[in-house]
Amino acid sequence: MQVLCERLEVLVKEDPTFAVCVIVLANSPASDYGQKAPNRLDCGWLFAHYPVMNPVLYSDRLKLTPLDTSDVDLATEMFTDPDVLKFAGGAMSADEIREEMSNWIKRGGNGCIGVWCITDRGSGEKMGSVALLPMPVEEDDTDYSLLVPGQMPSGDIEVGYFLKRSAWGKGYATEACRRLIQVAFEELRLTEVVATFEVGNHASQNVLEKTGFVARG
Repeated sequence: MQVLCERLEVLVKEDPTFAVCVIVLANSPASDYGQKAPNRLDCGWLFAHYPVMNPVLYSDRLKLTPLDTSDVDLATEMFTDPDVLKFAGGAMSADEIREEMSNWIKRGGNGCIGVWCITDRGSGEKMGSVALLPMPVEEDDTDYSLLVPGQMPSGDIEVGYFLKRSAWGKGYATEACRRLIQVAFEELRLTEVVATFEVGNHASQNVLEKTGFVARG
């Protein structure tokens, strides 16, 4: 895997409680902080050279599989827990989760854009989810209509994750995010990936720093 942390940037939006991290490839055409490189190469070239990938991914301890309707049990355990969604709008009801599953299982690009279920390879236990998704610009949440098979969403791509409480503090989020960043640069040929966190969410900030993002400003 290439060195991905040569040039990094954090942008702070008008909302002071919201921070955006950007990780840029070392060979990006941007020469200074404050300059943003193009976020991907020509998509026609991408799909001519990269047919639909095998979306099942592995790391040392984890297996990442595309989120499926059968993962509603995991989603319910995580998203009905107010601690898990403390910085993401608060707990959801079981009915709301079932309604959202049809969006959460959508995939775009060549299979690399979407949500994965994180499973411990040793125990087979589901630990959480990790995603590469279009970063919302004016909306508060992901626009899942942008996930169209065979098409790359326009705009920035962000990495994000959720873990159930019993999986916290074990390095799963860092390991899963690193694996998806590898996919973003090596499979999708992106030249940058962004990540967001709310000020005060120190756990997510630590995960991003361990993954290679550096806060600035």
